[in-house]
Amino acid sequence: MTDHDDKHWLKPGQVDAMREGAREGRHPRRDDAIVTLLYDTGLRREELSLTDRAMVDLEDELLRIPTSIQKDFPNDRSPPPATFELDRSDQLDVVATLQAYLQQRDDDHAALFPSQKSPRLSGKAINDAVKRAAAAADVRPYSFSGRGEPDDVTAHTLRHSVAWRMLRVEDDNTLYDVRNRLRHSSILTTEREYDHFETI
Repeated sequence: MTDHDDKHWLKPGQVDAMREGAREGRHPRRDDAIVTLLYDTGLRREELSLTDRAMVDLEDELLRIPTSIQKDFPNDRSPPPATFELDRSDQLDVVATLQAYLQQRDDDHAALFPSQKSPRLSGKAINDAVKRAAAAADVRPYSFSGRGEPDDVTAHTLRHSVAWRMLRVEDDNTLYDVRNRLRHSSILTTEREYDHFETI
């Protein structure tokens, strides 16, 4: 089985179901915001863990992340800072979801997603929130070898789902647009990962 056969992704309706599942859990607004932001931006779970709420500009509907929280920092291939336009497709209610989550916060932690036990949710805790939402919604992700189980859904599944949505649902996106959104160091990485999402 190749890596492509093993890759899982979700369709938009499945992510909607996950968000509903998240809203039925113990931390409804937080977990909805986690799923929504991962699915909008394609951030990696460790990057989201290190994101501070000061990096979110709801007035201009932007998320700005510095080099220091991105993958491959620090080395000679460290990526530049990145600015995400939130909800480019105008379909995900990202800004309203983040506003609802932040308005109910009553702490002064810098982290966008703090933990009850520490100032910041770990990458594992973020992944756990995604997995709980997938289990609650009973979503079965897609792959080239068939359908998976809810337990196959991870934060990285949402990253793959961003590429699928951009190439198969939204209009006029190219592999270069996917590369920019997911911040791959090379278009060759994007082609290797996702050119098979395009129809032939």
